[in-house]
Amino acid sequence: MKSKLSYFAPLLWLLCIPVLNVFYGILNREGDRVRSLMTVLDAKTPFIPQFIIPYLIWYPFIFAMFVLLFVKNRKVYYRTLFLLCTGLVVCYITYYLFQTVVYRPVITSDVPLHWFVQFVYSNDRPYNCFPSIHVMTTYLMMKSTFRHIHLKRLTHLAIGLTGWSIIVSTVFVKQHVVLDIVGAIVLVEITYYLMNALVPIPKKTTVSASA
Repeated sequence: MKSKLSYFAPLLWLLCIPVLNVFYGILNREGDRVRSLMTVLDAKTPFIPQFIIPYLIWYPFIFAMFVLLFVKNRKVYYRTLFLLCTGLVVCYITYYLFQTVVYRPVITSDVPLHWFVQFVYSNDRPYNCFPSIHVMTTYLMMKSTFRHIHLKRLTHLAIGLTGWSIIVSTVFVKQHVVLDIVGAIVLVEITYYLMNALVPIPKKTTVSASA
């Protein structure tokens, strides 16, 4: 029992994420200057409440992906966690210096899916938008996993479908706009490139979890 606990103990480093998220709440309020990055494409994008399901799946998805990386490759796990925390810091600095807002629809109907949307709206003010943390973290998990971890085809497909469903859900439930997605993906690509230049790890490496 003690050996099992010691084996999984490094997962406690995931607590760095909720600690950093304290700044999310501090910054998620209207400042002196708030900008909108809404484009014509966003105006034409419909509100689809069904996408609140993949939007909320984001929470267990990120944790499950970290567990997968932890079991499959400890080095990739640590590096991905560092990149995620770095991305969060960059996002928070951006929110402070360049605050944006997303204008949400008014929810009036009383149906279950709308309850979930209203729950999200009530607990997440619309100011921490560019870049999207939902997208940044999801895209990072997919990139790290697909680049370094051997997966069965169905597992690869399931992760990809889930991840991209989460990403597009951010615009269909009107939590973000298209540029928030673009900014998040660019952020991951830049930080991932810099990290790989400093500490390269071969693609599809077979390093054991105990390494």
